[in-house]
This record gives sequence, C-alpha cells and structure tokens, in this order.
Amino acid sequence: MSKSLDLKTIKQIDKSNMLDLLLDFPLQLKAAVDIAKNTKILFEQKDFTKIVFLGLGGSAIGGDLVRSYLYFASKLPITVCREYEIPAYVDSSALVFVCSYSGNTEETLSAYAAAKERGVPLIAVSSGGALKESALKDGVTFIQIPGGLPPRCALGYQSIIPLCILAKLSLIKDVEPAINQTIRVLEALAKEKLNLRIGVKDNLAKFIATKLLNKFTVIYSGSVHFDITATRLRGQLNENSKALASSHVFPEMNHNEIVGWQNPKKLFKDFIVLLLRDKEMHPRVAKRMEISKDILKQEGVAVIEIWSSGEELLSRIFSLIYIGDFISYYLAILYGIDPTPVERVTYLKNKLAQI
Repeated sequence: MSKSLDLKTIKQIDKSNMLDLLLDFPLQLKAAVDIAKNTKILFEQKDFTKIVFLGLGGSAIGGDLVRSYLYFASKLPITVCREYEIPAYVDSSALVFVCSYSGNTEETLSAYAAAKERGVPLIAVSSGGALKESALKDGVTFIQIPGGLPPRCALGYQSIIPLCILAKLSLIKDVEPAINQTIRVLEALAKEKLNLRIGVKDNLAKFIATKLLNKFTVIYSGSVHFDITATRLRGQLNENSKALASSHVFPEMNHNEIVGWQNPKKLFKDFIVLLLRDKEMHPRVAKRMEISKDILKQEGVAVIEIWSSGEELLSRIFSLIYIGDFISYYLAILYGIDPTPVERVTYLKNKLAQI
C-alpha cells in the first residue's frame, strides 16, 4: 500500500531529513564557488593534455556532469574512471581530480596511489578520511568539503568546485555567471514546482512519482550534455527510492534498444518511460525522440516528458537533475522507505572489509 505525500507522513518516513538537503541544494552551489575561490593549487601550471576524474558512485557523478557540460567547450578530453586501476593514458600530462566524499572509498584510494606513483598532478576532493590523510602527507592539493551528507547529496560540491578550478587554471572560461543563473533556476523550481507544500496536481515531481509507483522506469535523454541527467536519475531511483531503473541515450538507443521494445509484451503495462528533453537539443535527436515516443505508445507503454528549465546550458542540465532528485525522493515516500540509508551498499562495504 502506498503512502501519501503530506507533511506528517514525510516526517515519519524521512527520518534523516533529506528533504532539507534537497531544498538547500542551491546554497550548496554558492558554497562550492567560495571553496574553489579559496583553494590554493600546489602544483605548477603546465600544458595538460587531458582531464581525468577518479571516483565511484555519488563521488563520480560530479565528473560526469563536468564532462557533459563541457562537451563542446573543453579542448581537452574529459574521462571518468570508476575502477581500482587507472588506464595507461593517465600520465604526467593529465590533470586528475580524485573524488571520494567519505575519503575512504577503496577503489578510489587504490587509483589515487597508482596516479601518485606516476607523478600525475592531483587534486583531491573529500570531506576527510584516508584520502585527506594521504593528500596532506603527499603534498597534494586537497579541497575540503563539508561532511555529514550522503555522497549523492554532495553533487554541488563535486561538480561546481572542479568547474571553478578548471576556470582558475584557464582551461575553460569563467563559469560563475552560469552558476549564478543555475542557482536562480533551481530556487525558482523549488519554490514553484517541487516544494512539499505544493499539491500533487501542481507539483511536477510529486505527480511523476505517483506515476512511477510500482512501475519499472526506463529513462532516456540525449547523449550530448544530457546523458548525465539520465544517469543521475537512474542512480537516484536506485538509492533514494530503492527501485530498479534503466537508462539509455539518443541517438544510440535508436540503433539497438528501440528494437527490444517488442517483447515481452505482457510486461509493458508495468513499464514507464521518462523522456528528458531540452529545447536546444540537436534537431535530429528531437525528431528521433518524437518518433520513438510514438513507437512506444503503440506498444502500450506510458511515456512522460520532462523538459529542462533555464537559458544557460548549466542551468538546463541542473534543472533536470533537480527535478529528478525530487521525483526519487517523493517516490521513496510513496514506497514508505526512508530515502537516505543505503543499507546494501553499507553491507557490501562491511563484507569487503572482512576479506
């Protein structure tokens, strides 16, 4: 039996008060800018040939956002490595961000050690832990971010700080105007479309959450700039709502997955598709989305479109992320599940620590 989305029910279920973290998220972007401004880079400026992020889970998603946002703007390739080991291309010409919110992610610590051994210029971003200890001991640039958050709720720190650092190193143009616009867009969304006190009919996230209840969610976005929004929403449905979901991107899905929407037909009534859309998307991708939407509807699959908000690209990316975060939050409440704990992740880490 699903729960309601009234204040009393939410307070009973959301024991860790994730709602306040969501509402305060625009403030996190402001704080991230200040942290970056006060950061002293400990290595000498050099001619970098690539930018690499090392991290996992909520600590890696910031790198994905940077990569997506700078798809056309960065003259250097940007990659995100989610492994214990690092590829051969991570050499002394790479600028590497090592991101672990807790500072104790074992895969990231392993990758950090490998990068340090190769003499790679490193910037460590963490709230503390073993990564902080190693960075301070090794004389590596270390950026302290506030602790006490679920890693997935620290996306502002994990994305805005690297963007500001890249601007500080003159690798990209000044991003502060784009960040300021993003903050205004998110504040308006929270106030006008996502806030708890707005009823289901007028609350975009609540309305969509009610449609996702007891359904398997499939998320599609464009691949340029907006693949991060699909990846983020899938992860938030997994971690916050404790619900399975899948994601893919256009135009690639038109060359494989669209064919799969034929079987097993008996399950399609339990599927729902979210199309994450943007007004500046490539016109051919937009056409592909329209045709694909018709194909899905012909198969009896429910489709909901979610449009980005804002003018500047960064605000449009973050708007879809912010809407998705609230959707996953309200869906957790409907399932009667506290959105904050991720018990199976904790269980896995504890079991691995015993081996």
